[in-house]
Amino acid sequence: MKALILVGGFGTRLRPLTLSVPKPLVEFANKPMILHQIEALKAVGVTEVVLAINYQPEVMLNFLKEFEASLGIKITCSQETEPLGTAGPLALARDKLIDDSGEPFFVLNSDVISEYPFKEMIQFHKSHGGEASLMVTKVDEPSKYGVVVMEESTGQVERFVEKPKLFVGNKINAGFYLLNPSVLDRIQLRPTSIEKEVFPKIAAEKKLYAMVLPGFWMDVGQPRDYITGLRLYLDSLKKHSSPKLASGPHIVGNVIVDESAKIGEGCLIGPDVAIGSGCVIESGVRLSRCTVMRGVRIKKHACISGSIIGWHSTVGQWARVENMTILGEDVHVCDEIYSNGGVVLPHKEIKSSILKPEIVM
Repeated sequence: MKALILVGGFGTRLRPLTLSVPKPLVEFANKPMILHQIEALKAVGVTEVVLAINYQPEVMLNFLKEFEASLGIKITCSQETEPLGTAGPLALARDKLIDDSGEPFFVLNSDVISEYPFKEMIQFHKSHGGEASLMVTKVDEPSKYGVVVMEESTGQVERFVEKPKLFVGNKINAGFYLLNPSVLDRIQLRPTSIEKEVFPKIAAEKKLYAMVLPGFWMDVGQPRDYITGLRLYLDSLKKHSSPKLASGPHIVGNVIVDESAKIGEGCLIGPDVAIGSGCVIESGVRLSRCTVMRGVRIKKHACISGSIIGWHSTVGQWARVENMTILGEDVHVCDEIYSNGGVVLPHKEIKSSILKPEIVM
């Protein structure tokens, strides 16, 4: 089986982290986002993954080469010279996706984190005999999304309603598809939307089916959702009694700590924290609802909550970093500084407090 991952563009919503690496390579729970998906695809028998990309393909491929060998899966790129929307990339990668087997192929949005129930999706696709399957997830506030209206018992999709003013349902497109090769015949090589142009036509022919995604779902393409997604992901690890979760007198709630990280005396860490490789957390530090990426040093008695600390940054003694502060790579926050929602570009030194959310260039 094959899969196409829609990687797309510049990752502007996750800046300043994406100024250092392409968005799919930004770590989520100590592993590059895209690797969560590739590992899940490999587990259900996918042998080749095509990345649809229009930005820094060589960086992506060089990085993923090492995983290609260790996972035993072929990873290639299909590079757009202009943005082609969500369907155009399928037409561009047509020759890579079609083989003699006639098997369906996966299409994934690269920003989505979940338990990836691909095995169930394959069974669902085989059972309904239609041309295409998509995953949907239930949301509390459907008016912000495109809603999928479907027949509950069979999953047959009737129509799509974009940002409905009146309640028509609470299931939205989760960004995972399983498509028969014949779907490619419906897509022209031009900028085009799979949700707005391709799927409605398949639905009109009663050949599109939707399966409700079990477990959690989050699009982690922007900082607030990234932090929420980490909580949901760690909850899921807890539910499955994962050995990845840290334990000890200094741990509160769900926390993952890379084995190479060092944690000092008298710290309180959690809930919902990820600490990356080579980090040094000095004594008396308080961390909650945050991600501390590879190579970071947090000095004594600093307090960090609801924030993302980028690679190789340092946070000074008694500093306080909170309210969706995002530090890019190699940012140095001096002692006793307060950051309230500062978004700091890479290679900066912060010598005075950031009292309200702002971008520090």
